[in-house]
Amino acid sequence: MAQITASDVSKLRKTTGAGMMDCKKALQEAEGDFDKAVEIIRKKGQAIANKRADREASEGVVLAKTNDAGTAGYMIALNCETDFVAKNEDFVKLASSILDKAIETDSASVEALNKAKIGNKTVAETIVEQIGVIGEKVELAYCDKVEAAQVIPYIHHGNKLATLVGLSAVAQIEVGKDVAMQVAAMNPVGVDKGDVPAEIVEKEREIGREQAIKEGKPENIVDKIAEGKVNKFFKESTLLNQEFTKDSKKTVRQYLQDASKDLTVTSFKRFSLV
Repeated sequence: MAQITASDVSKLRKTTGAGMMDCKKALQEAEGDFDKAVEIIRKKGQAIANKRADREASEGVVLAKTNDAGTAGYMIALNCETDFVAKNEDFVKLASSILDKAIETDSASVEALNKAKIGNKTVAETIVEQIGVIGEKVELAYCDKVEAAQVIPYIHHGNKLATLVGLSAVAQIEVGKDVAMQVAAMNPVGVDKGDVPAEIVEKEREIGREQAIKEGKPENIVDKIAEGKVNKFFKESTLLNQEFTKDSKKTVRQYLQDASKDLTVTSFKRFSLV
């Protein structure tokens, strides 16, 4: 049997992230062959991944970050089974490295990012390898991006919710952050009225009509009441028309215009695990 040194075990652990005993056993099984030991650990991760394929991975972290220019923002969600793992420093570092790879490769979908290489392994292979280390189902659940003159990211405390907000022009970071926090808190369905799908608007109108009829309102004002329902929906559910959370006397649109006359939001993304 090949002699396995502490240095060999340490090197394998650094390469794979697996535990000391797993690395020692893999080296023993591989009779000291380092590359074969790496493959053994990867296969172990795949085996555990297959066993846990039907498990629910509803915990995890959501992270967001921009490129150096601040003109493109990327967001990913890396899921796991337990909150204990989600709060583990190594798990968060793994998610951060995957987010950095999304930025580096300009990946805007789970499929594209899973194919990107971290070292000599794809992101998907890296995740499978980590399943063997962690012992839980781990999956890349979300990846998206926002491009704009300026993009501001926001990660809510606990890494369970993140947002990206694209602005029409470069503004003070605090302004963008305020709006990104607004998106996190109020969960709008669109930037403005025109961004809401027609079927959703019609559904709100129909609900308004039904409520008015049930309340015995005269037929000649039912449509007016229904439009009032739609307008209330726009005010509550579209970002620019919402009351600004830090000053309810202003809408988000007015807050942005106070910062800079023509400043507006071009797009946003929001993803939450809660």
